[in-house]
Order: sequence, then structure tokens, then C-alpha cells
Amino acid sequence: MNINLHIERLVLDGVNIAPGERHLLRSSVTTELTRMLNNGGLAHNLIEGVDLPRLSTRGIQLNNTQSMELAQQIAQSVYGGIGHE
Repeated sequence: MNINLHIERLVLDGVNIAPGERHLLRSSVTTELTRMLNNGGLAHNLIEGVDLPRLSTRGIQLNNTQSMELAQQIAQSVYGGIGHE
């Protein structure tokens, strides 16, 4: 299976990310989510391909979280909405 992942916009309400870390965060989320999808696959209803203009996910906990930890939490949350569970 070939998975093409493109995150056009990542909205994080109430999260203060330094401008210099935004690109790193987006890149890290993409990398982690791609890894999870390659290892665990997609939900059956998405296997044929789909464009998801919006995806609501479960919340994450922010406790002085570093960018890499935040990226992993975001990827796990998104994967919960599109991954094979």
C-alpha cells in the first residue's frame, strides 16, 4: 500500500508554539503519523483513498510538553481517527 500524507493546516487552539518550532512540529507530526500508518495501516473505510478536509480528534494533555512529545501526541490522536484500530 502506498500512503501519501499531506497536512495542509494544523490548528492547535490554546497552544503557544514559538515561530521557529512550528515547522519542526509540523514535520515531526507528519513523520510520526506516517510511521504509525505504515506500521498499523488505515481504517478499512479509508483504504480506497479519501480526501479528509477536516478531522476531529480526541484531546491531548499539555503539561509543559516539548515539541517532539507534542508531535507524538498529535500523531497518536490523529491516528485514532484514521488508523486501523
